[in-house]
Amino acid sequence: MAQAGRVVKVAAMQVAPVFMNKRQTIEKYCDYIAEAGREGAELIVTPETGIPTYPYWREHFGYSTPETVGRWRETVVQYYHNSLRIPEDSEELCRAAKGADAYCVIGCSEQDDRVGSGTLYNTMLFIDRHGEVMGRHRKLMPTYQERVFWGQGDAGDLRVFETDVGRLGGLICFENHMTLLKAAMAMKGEEIHAIGWPGYWRYSGPGKAARDMSGEVGPYHLCDQDSAVREYAFETQTFVVSSNLYLPAQAVPDEFPFKETANFRWAVGGSSIVNPFGMYLVEPVFNKETILYAELNMDDRIVAKTVFDCMGHYSRWDVVSLQLREEPYGPAVPATGSVVPRGVLTAGRVDEVAAEHGLSAEVLASALCELGVKLR
Repeated sequence: MAQAGRVVKVAAMQVAPVFMNKRQTIEKYCDYIAEAGREGAELIVTPETGIPTYPYWREHFGYSTPETVGRWRETVVQYYHNSLRIPEDSEELCRAAKGADAYCVIGCSEQDDRVGSGTLYNTMLFIDRHGEVMGRHRKLMPTYQERVFWGQGDAGDLRVFETDVGRLGGLICFENHMTLLKAAMAMKGEEIHAIGWPGYWRYSGPGKAARDMSGEVGPYHLCDQDSAVREYAFETQTFVVSSNLYLPAQAVPDEFPFKETANFRWAVGGSSIVNPFGMYLVEPVFNKETILYAELNMDDRIVAKTVFDCMGHYSRWDVVSLQLREEPYGPAVPATGSVVPRGVLTAGRVDEVAAEHGLSAEVLASALCELGVKLR
């Protein structure tokens, strides 16, 4: 937990990637991280899949005809090879975080590290100020056509990290509309929340029912990001650092096979920083590369919680409660070091506990079974 009276300077990076080039984008990110560090930022947040870019071509993408299969294949392979492999591709970012003496939240497309898998994930990578990877969050539910590109994260990646600037967590894009995920992050004691977005949009047309991706920015309330970042902050009494992608169409090489059918127009930024009262410390900024800064007075959370404390006097866990799974899953359970679902014990673990307490393993196993605990 952050110290009383602690003031934390944070930064939201709104930086265009070097399109589909993870090496050059990492180098560019490192330069901006260094700049933010020189400005005194202790936490730096980057946009959703800024490395190597967000797939803005998602609505016109496939291999349904002989004419399209070649360019589809080319793009799939290019996007995979330019997605991050952790830890191999994160070492330079870790050095940058250490050099800046800042915690960094890096939005990236990530190659799965499980043997045999070729799946990509929409990932937030958390790096501490000593240059060590703390962990990651993989987007639990890719939105709409995003499911063509990324798999689903699992329970093991819903994390809040204890740091000297406060308890730090993050969710990606529309995850910030998922009510139970917000409740889970609050239960974990989150104090500063990072968000990554791929751009900015508005709702228009009859009844304001059309999601307008033209890149035209209207009043903030016409975009659901405005309600998402501000309500998240108010609802959970956290500070929110929201980072959005900016990618002008001229930064996309003409030889990219889907350039003419992709919609880059809504990659206009829109990054912002919000306090626990749901008010902007820095309002959304559009159509330029920049770094947004704000100083967070962590005592503001105490003031907010005096009125509305989602984990204290304004909670009614006796009426409504949340069941949270935290163990990851995999295609197989290894003989040792396995991850066992909650409420399930292995025979080996029963033997260990029995020996520690001088009990009979058979008697302990029998008692556990009577209590409804499953044994493997």
